[in-house]
Amino acid sequence: MTELSSSKSGPLIGNITVPGDKSISHRSLIMAVLAIGESTISGLLEGEDVLGTTDALKALGAEIYKDDNGMWHVFGVGIGGLKEPATPLFMGNSGTGVRLMMGLVATHPITVTFTGDDSLAKRPMQRVTVPLAEFGASFQSNGQGTLPITVKGTQMPLSINYRLPVASAQVKSAIMLAALNTPGQTTVIEKIPTRDHSERIFKYFGVDIKQNNEQIIVTGHSELKAKNMTVPADSSSAAFLVVAALITEGSDIVMKNIGINEARTGLFKTLIDMGGNISFENKRTECGEEVADIHVQYSKLTGIIVPKERAPSMIDEYPVLCAAAVCAAGETVMRGIEELRVKESDRIAVMVQGLESCGVKVTEHPDGMTVRPSSINGGVTIKTHLDHRIAMSFLVLGLISEKPITIDDATVIETSFPGFANLLNGIGANIC
Repeated sequence: MTELSSSKSGPLIGNITVPGDKSISHRSLIMAVLAIGESTISGLLEGEDVLGTTDALKALGAEIYKDDNGMWHVFGVGIGGLKEPATPLFMGNSGTGVRLMMGLVATHPITVTFTGDDSLAKRPMQRVTVPLAEFGASFQSNGQGTLPITVKGTQMPLSINYRLPVASAQVKSAIMLAALNTPGQTTVIEKIPTRDHSERIFKYFGVDIKQNNEQIIVTGHSELKAKNMTVPADSSSAAFLVVAALITEGSDIVMKNIGINEARTGLFKTLIDMGGNISFENKRTECGEEVADIHVQYSKLTGIIVPKERAPSMIDEYPVLCAAAVCAAGETVMRGIEELRVKESDRIAVMVQGLESCGVKVTEHPDGMTVRPSSINGGVTIKTHLDHRIAMSFLVLGLISEKPITIDDATVIETSFPGFANLLNGIGANIC
């Protein structure tokens, strides 16, 4: 493990390019493998999570490489063309990667074992295995339904109608991927809308997909043709820089080519509601996804009650919202986010513990937390619990702390945001 400390800094100033969107990177690779011909991908996130998906797809028979100009080339095997891997597929820390890949292989007549690191091995997988079993796939695992899990794909998949019991873009996407190699129409019903990256990239590749109110209907055995793709910059990664600029006096930054998909902008809406000076410039569309340049300036914030219905569009951003809430006048109430208890860590408990150790006034609820304006004492080491978002959130908080805030393991940041500390230092932060 490598410790990293963040100390009070001056203004953050400059133009920034953040890494590619993790969710779209996973999906771009998978869809390119299912297409016929050579697809190219620029802007792919080269973090550990996405590279783990790349290695898994190679083990399933795809040819994938990066050229000298940073362009990724994927030679698709077509729907139904996956081969059985010789060894288990190690998915590292990636909940998105393993759940999407389980959906992908469930309707292919192959047997695949999935493993992961200690953090991923604690995360629930039954939410995926239950609907995939309805297609005809079978699963072998421990009694807790966690990794390692062996998936025995079905030779004769049956289309299903499935209502999501909890809002989850990962589960929805796993079902949609399983539907691609299933005859007939598979329907996913989601009462609460979640991220729609899968729907958008399915349409971009020519999948027969229809959306009707709460229903997403996928017709299997479409023939996908290779595409050239540009992955937008990751809005979840941008979130840390947005909050850093809002709370660090005198800051003024512009981030280029950020994805502003409506299903991902809950944090930006929340920060604007709190008084954040955030503007979206040069709006345009890339591969079916809306993108823009985001201009952020230091702002005096006011605490709010975050609408519960906004949670699906910002579920990964609540840890860094805590850093903004500390600086806001009045309390910030975050409820309806119990999903955070089964992420890479129990993010509610871990954030509350870490904030309290820094001197923050915070109350933990079963489904969230309330953060009150506080002076940040710092001078502590935060246990990240192998959680990259916890690590980055406390490094952001360290920028306004009286004493440095240290995280116990900076290596976990590489899963989603390679070069995070160097990028922040390049615009004026003090992280070392």
